[in-house]
Amino acid sequence: MNRSYRYLDLITVSFVVVLLLSNIVAVKPVRILDFLRLDLDSGTLLFPISYIFGDVLVEVYGYARSRRVIWMGFGFNLLAALLFWVIVMLPPSPEWKMQDAFAMILGQTPRVVAGSLIAFWCGEFVNSYVMAKMKIWTGGQFLWTRTIGSTIVGQAVDTVLFQTIAFAGVWDTGLLLRVTVWNYTAKVLYEALATPLTYAVVGFLKKAEQEDYYDYDTDFNPFALKA
Repeated sequence: MNRSYRYLDLITVSFVVVLLLSNIVAVKPVRILDFLRLDLDSGTLLFPISYIFGDVLVEVYGYARSRRVIWMGFGFNLLAALLFWVIVMLPPSPEWKMQDAFAMILGQTPRVVAGSLIAFWCGEFVNSYVMAKMKIWTGGQFLWTRTIGSTIVGQAVDTVLFQTIAFAGVWDTGLLLRVTVWNYTAKVLYEALATPLTYAVVGFLKKAEQEDYYDYDTDFNPFALKA
């Protein structure tokens, strides 16, 4: 488990960047199709990419390395939230007139921060666990069943937790339910549509890294940080 990899650092950084960006833009609900009343939080446009990265990590490098990346994402997400809070609280220069707008976007409420952190942690670990177990059950065949199956379970956990913790009682109940249902549906469809890309990336990495890890003897405890 101590060997080095050429692309693991790149995937890790990409995972964290996508996570941070999706959390920043998630505060704005957007309507994609008005006639369907299709409302999504803006983070839905980016966040499913982190699940694709998560699937690639487990499929190629194994659950233990994915676990370390998830904790990195969690830590940097928490750090970003703390930095945003401190910067928003600092008094602005008298000549700067954008404090309210700045605070509105980056000064996320404690509920949004808590919802984001809890939902991410739970959803990603569920996704990785299901992905790793299904790889063993399928003998490494039918990658699409693992990527989509793990997303169906992981995104259900993530979406329900985040929307409930962050916005229950803040948004109108109808809006909250629509956003939750459409977010979940969009994320699963996103994963399904990305299947050809996932196949290509996984195939490339397995060949380039000479790795195709199976988690036969893995400790799936999310707090066991040793890889």
